[in-house]
Amino acid sequence: LLSCRLYCEEAKDPKRRSCQTVLAEALDIIVRSFAPILPHLAEEVFQYIPYKKGSEGVFRTGWINASSAWKKPGIEEAIEGACAMRDSFLGSISGKNALEYEVIIVIEPGLLFELMEALQAEETSSVSQLNEIMMASQTTLLSELPKETPSDANIIKGTFLINLEGGDICEQSSYKVIARPIAKAKCPRCRRYTAESSSTPCPRCLQVLAAAKGST
Repeated sequence: LLSCRLYCEEAKDPKRRSCQTVLAEALDIIVRSFAPILPHLAEEVFQYIPYKKGSEGVFRTGWINASSAWKKPGIEEAIEGACAMRDSFLGSISGKNALEYEVIIVIEPGLLFELMEALQAEETSSVSQLNEIMMASQTTLLSELPKETPSDANIIKGTFLINLEGGDICEQSSYKVIARPIAKAKCPRCRRYTAESSSTPCPRCLQVLAAAKGST
């Protein structure tokens, strides 16, 4: 997930920048956490953080102070639910390359479906947050099984317990995951199977390359 955002997206793309922000925040908290135990190591790391301004050390800039903006209701449950579905998907293709597959997630209308929609607004996407978590080349989010689903399709069933507002909102939701080999070619740039041919980058990469060329 991180490598795709950092190395495949445009330099100023919000998804790439948000990834850098999370990594910066995580590093800051980790360094401050072990500073009382490993002061010299913490100070050395802190001095090499490129975006820190001024010469103040880690012990002069205060203790951990995570912003309340990081606490968003539902986002933890959405990520945990998506990870549960990813585990179901990866378990069904044990030992195989996840990028060689497309995933179909079927969830009945309800809270879990709404949480997944927050990660993928489109029905089918190869660049959504949900698809990045699934680690597939393409993810489709549906409220019912596709009519063309073969009778012998490998359908993995699972459930996920949603617990919001300290237990005030609880809902047990079921889901189905279908994994099938993707019919597209491997993109020579991002290595996902989202290109029309193996010699041509996928639409996302073509757009990024065009933007980079235009800015030079």
